[in-house]
Amino acid sequence: MTAHILITGDGLLADYVSGQLSTKYQVRRQGKFEEVPEKTDLALVLSDAWHPSIHQKAEERFRSAGIPWLRGFVSFGEGIIGPLVRHDRPGCSLCADKRRLIAGPDRYEMWEIQRRLTAGEGALRDAWASRTGLSQMANLISNEVKKVLQGEPSPLEERMFITNLRTLTISSHIFLPDPLCSICSPIPEDTPELAQITLESSPKLNGTGYRCRSMDELKTVLVEDYLDERTGIMNGKMEDFRLPFADVLVNMPLFGADEGVAGRSNSYEISELTAILEGLERYCGIEPQGKRKIVRGSYRHLKDFALNPERVGLHDQDQYAKIDYPFKPFHPNAPMNWVWGYSFLQERPILVPELLAYYSLGINGEGFVYETSNGCALGGSMEEAIFHGIMEIVERDSFLITWYAQLSIPPLDLHSANDKELELMVDRIREVQGYDVYFYNSTMEHGIPSVWAVAKNRKSTGVNLICAAGANPDPVRAVKSSLYELAGMMVRHDKILEENRQKYEEMLKDPFAVRNMADHGLLYGLPEAEERLNFLLQDNRPLRTFAEEFKQPPENTDLKDDLQAVLDRFRQLDLEVIVVDQTTPITKRNGLFCVKVLIPGMLPMTFGHHLTRVRGLERVLQVPMKLGFTNQPLSYEQLNPYPHPFP
Repeated sequence: MTAHILITGDGLLADYVSGQLSTKYQVRRQGKFEEVPEKTDLALVLSDAWHPSIHQKAEERFRSAGIPWLRGFVSFGEGIIGPLVRHDRPGCSLCADKRRLIAGPDRYEMWEIQRRLTAGEGALRDAWASRTGLSQMANLISNEVKKVLQGEPSPLEERMFITNLRTLTISSHIFLPDPLCSICSPIPEDTPELAQITLESSPKLNGTGYRCRSMDELKTVLVEDYLDERTGIMNGKMEDFRLPFADVLVNMPLFGADEGVAGRSNSYEISELTAILEGLERYCGIEPQGKRKIVRGSYRHLKDFALNPERVGLHDQDQYAKIDYPFKPFHPNAPMNWVWGYSFLQERPILVPELLAYYSLGINGEGFVYETSNGCALGGSMEEAIFHGIMEIVERDSFLITWYAQLSIPPLDLHSANDKELELMVDRIREVQGYDVYFYNSTMEHGIPSVWAVAKNRKSTGVNLICAAGANPDPVRAVKSSLYELAGMMVRHDKILEENRQKYEEMLKDPFAVRNMADHGLLYGLPEAEERLNFLLQDNRPLRTFAEEFKQPPENTDLKDDLQAVLDRFRQLDLEVIVVDQTTPITKRNGLFCVKVLIPGMLPMTFGHHLTRVRGLERVLQVPMKLGFTNQPLSYEQLNPYPHPFP
């Protein structure tokens, strides 16, 4: 039975394709949108220029008719073919255009051009739309049409072919459907039922460690699905050969700016994959993309099943009072957006302010605190993601309590760990970069091993001190993790510090001049700032062995058991673990889960001294006494007044 094809469009491309397909199929031509013939098996929308308004009409028309369609057009010297759009699957031409524009170098200009063209301002035939180039595009389109009509899988589902019409080279590019697309997104509404979390078995890799998916398994999909220079969630990478370990930076293009994410390990391949995973975690944390938010109201109206925002810590009142302060004081009557999370302490779903669950939403006219990606984590299972989200909160809370209370925590003897890889890592940092490293046990009252790391420059030039932190039931893993963090900040800040030394010297006098993440680390790159860490660096305390400071980590073979033990520990301390599922279709396609963990009462990491959040968090006053560092609770006035050194 002969297939029926509908071709909409005028121009040479439509002529060429029509001529090639007419010999085998029933082809009907339309210069513009008319009635869709009842027997249409496939529609083609073809143009010698870019007409996004026509593509939008095609989406509406063919989706409602249940007809698959494929587009081909020319845009600024490139021939674009695809995607193949099916009405019952996510992934449409709007999604494809969004990925192509955001990943491109001229996203602002292209976005404006698309806006104008969508509004109806027609485009002329592209100057590079030559007969040779259009003929080549027609051949490609015709070949894909034959595959589709024969029932064969087409690479143009979630892909585009891009032809350089100057060189006639062809490349294939994956794009992932936009979960928030108004045309094709299938995500459900956010409900308490979907927020419910029941822990399930999550066997560890080889029965050890704290991961349930191997990089060998993930490497088959991470680069293929997420890294593409023209249409990817991430669109570029750079290997930094100056650092002591394999360091790979991956670029994640956002409409407002590019964001670099790093992976560090002993292998450049693993570091690249780690960076992609880090990028996916950031992507999931930008805004709700797995469920459609539907709850809006005031805390006073929703308080019976909502988190009290005051429990997460607020900024100082004198900061809120500043004219140019980007946040306003929390008011229980103020309306805001909420998303559903799950409280393991209360064992029920709980509403969480959207601006606490997603870290890009602070400055939107309704923000009352600055929230970062603190507690966000990606995992090969929900249990793995929650576990590592908790570890990040523990790591940073321990660091901040140590800083604000100026605790003289015990220095550690790294040799006592009896780990050859750890010793080699320390030696490499010393020999390659000229830094000595020191570690301290910053474990708090919960007992989860936590460490504070310091790298001290042995040279007279460059950054003087670098600080980092780690937390893990296995203290050796916590130390190694923080070593990678220390190494990632070496070399990169040296030139910035030297060229802007006066700026950072001013920060020594005015702590509120510390405005962003980089300022924290660079301030303590100054030798003059080292004295502020004397409470930690004083060398009159004996080194402590790992056996003296830490218990043997549990030997569970299932990550669920480790997570359950951590949750039980927090429950005993009346610390509430709340999890917001940030997983999106983008990650779920490969079995990757993303969460935001909040533990009200624990200190959140902030950057910019004016954005410090300790008010209302009594733990910072009480825990030093519980651990025996003080005889009585501290007062807020006794806390360290200087910006923290976490970079």
